[in-house]
Amino acid sequence: MYARAVAATTTALLGTAALLLPASDARAGAAHPTVIAHRGASAYAPENTLAAVDRAAELGISWVENDVQRTKDGELVVLHDDNLKRTTDAEQVFPDRAPWKVKDFTAAEIARLDAGSWFSPKYAGTRVPTLEQFMDRLELHHQKLLLEIKNPDLYPGIERQTLKVLDEEGWLDPHHLANRLIVQSFGADSIRTVHDLKPAVKTGFLGTPPEADLAGYAAFADQINPSYSSISRGYVASVHALTGPHGRPMEVFTWTVNDADTARLVAGYGVDGIISNKPDVVRDALPAGLRPGHESTAPAPGALSVAGRTVGTWTAKGSTSSRSCGPSSVATSVL
Repeated sequence: MYARAVAATTTALLGTAALLLPASDARAGAAHPTVIAHRGASAYAPENTLAAVDRAAELGISWVENDVQRTKDGELVVLHDDNLKRTTDAEQVFPDRAPWKVKDFTAAEIARLDAGSWFSPKYAGTRVPTLEQFMDRLELHHQKLLLEIKNPDLYPGIERQTLKVLDEEGWLDPHHLANRLIVQSFGADSIRTVHDLKPAVKTGFLGTPPEADLAGYAAFADQINPSYSSISRGYVASVHALTGPHGRPMEVFTWTVNDADTARLVAGYGVDGIISNKPDVVRDALPAGLRPGHESTAPAPGALSVAGRTVGTWTAKGSTSSRSCGPSSVATSVL
């Protein structure tokens, strides 16, 4: 009888403590920033190539971000810029094809280009991968994908096509949807379309909407993913205070953080993910308890155990919400 009374009192105290704690504090014991390799480990290998995926895997980085665009003949390829000049030798191979837009070249033509020499002679002959090739390499390493639909206004219907490729590659099964795939874009309409077509897919909006507008994005975006220079602890808390389309607190993945001091700063803000060209630098800058893979699964001695949120675990649910928000696209992006 006495034991039951003590247990009941303890349970009541634990429940009261959890209710009294601010939401961010309640999450702090369980949450840790996910580290994402930006365009692969792009400080060490040419961006958005299979070599950059391999380098991320060698560094022990599970999450890889990429950029998806479409060729003249309808193939999805992994490239950041809407033209081929910066990261390939298109100007030399096709000197009369200015301004060398991705959408003006076939997949076979792009496959001829050298996408590595601009970065280092070591990578001469590296090719621009198709989305399928990129995903196959991720699967080989058991990695996860933060996929950005790039310039959706240039490619009508790219959302449906991207989902089709993801499905054909087996990335829309429950396992991948649970914790291995996020689709993001600077275009709010694009992310809304992804959500409407496949509500189970976790989505992110790239940018820093005014705090007053954040609630509108919660109808179709699970994340708000801003530049690190545009956020504060208060902004991150405002995002976390909202419930996303899958019934869980919205998250913040911030970019592009390449040094230890900034990594510790934004981790202190409470962000859920840090996107970096140097993911190893970010990972190693975080205190051991905040590094991916180092989170504790048991409370410290004498600590209260409260309900928390663990980044990287996701229960996919459908949503039919149709609320709208502010801007549908952002003209310039650097992610």
